[in-house]
Amino acid sequence: MQYLGRVTTSPQSGDLALPLPSAPPSKDAAGDAAAPNLSQSLLQELWLSAKGPDNGLTFDELGTALCTVGTKCNYGWPAGAQPEDAQKATFLRSLRLEDFALATGCVLGREIAWQRFLNLYRAALTQAAVAITGSSTLGHDLADSLYSELYGLREIEGQRRSPLASYSGRGSLLGWLRTTLAQRHVDHHRRTHRESPLDVLDAPAPEPNPPPVAAELTALTRGLTSTLQDLSAEERYLLCSYFLDRQPLAQIARLLHVHEATISRRLKRLLVDLRKQLLHRLQAGGLSKRAAEEALGNDPRDLEINLRALLQSSQTTSFLEKTAAHGNAASGQL
Repeated sequence: MQYLGRVTTSPQSGDLALPLPSAPPSKDAAGDAAAPNLSQSLLQELWLSAKGPDNGLTFDELGTALCTVGTKCNYGWPAGAQPEDAQKATFLRSLRLEDFALATGCVLGREIAWQRFLNLYRAALTQAAVAITGSSTLGHDLADSLYSELYGLREIEGQRRSPLASYSGRGSLLGWLRTTLAQRHVDHHRRTHRESPLDVLDAPAPEPNPPPVAAELTALTRGLTSTLQDLSAEERYLLCSYFLDRQPLAQIARLLHVHEATISRRLKRLLVDLRKQLLHRLQAGGLSKRAAEEALGNDPRDLEINLRALLQSSQTTSFLEKTAAHGNAASGQL
C-alpha cells in the first residue's frame, strides 16, 4: 500500500477516547467557564444553529470549543484589538456552525458525529482523492489514510490527536478536507521522492488537481455585486462602517442618533437577509442548494471584487448628509 492502508471498520465510541480540548465546565458555571463574556442566550442560539445534539455535543462542550476558536482568532479582529461583545457575537455567527460542531464531535470521539461524517463526506473524500492521484487504487489509499489520521490514529506525546481539531469553521468543512487531502498527497510524494533511485530524481512531481472553483467564484462575485448594489444607502453605510472601517457600534449609533442595541439588531437582520438573497441568486444562476452554500464558504480574498467601492457611493454620502441635517434640526428644537 502506498499510504497507511484502508480502514474497513467504522469508528466506535468505545474504540477510541480522544482528549477533550479542555475539561467541560459544570452547568452552573457554563456562562463563565465555557465562554467568558458570552451570554447564555447567545450560546444557546449558537448551539441550536450548530445542531449540537445531532453531533453528540453538550451545550458546554460547544461553548468551550467556540470560545477557544474565537480567542485564537481574536474574533476576526487584528491582534491587540479589543472586540466588543456584539462584535464577538457577529464573528461566532459567521462561522460554519454545523460543520464546526460536526468536526468538534468527531474530535471528542462521538459515535453519532463520526456516523454523520461518514454519511456526508466519505464518498466525497474518496472521489476527490481519486481525482488528485489520478488512480482509483491510490485514491482509495489516500482517502483511507486521511480518514485514519482524522480518526486520531496518530499519537503526539502519548495522546491520540485528530487534525480536525485545527478546523476553525471559517470555511466549509468539505473545502478544508479537500485542501488537507491535496497536502497529504504532496507530503507523501516528497517522502517517496527522496527514496527514489537517482535516475528518476529529476522526474517532476505530479501537481494535485484542486477541485474546480472558478465557476463558483465567478457566480459568487456576480451574486454579491448584484446584492450589494440593491442595498439602501443606510444598509451600505452600516456594512462599510462596521466591517470595513471597524467603527464600534456605539460610534455608529451616535452618528445615526439611535441606540447602540438598535444598530446591533439592524446589522444582525441585514446579514441574515444578505445570506438569503445571495443563496437565492446563486441558485437562480444554476448552482444547486448545496453548491451555493459551499460557495458562501469561500475565502473572500479569493474574490476579485472591491467591496469598499460597492459600499461607498454618492448615495451613501447623501444619506450621511441627510442624517447630519436631521441631527442638526433635532438639536435646534431642543
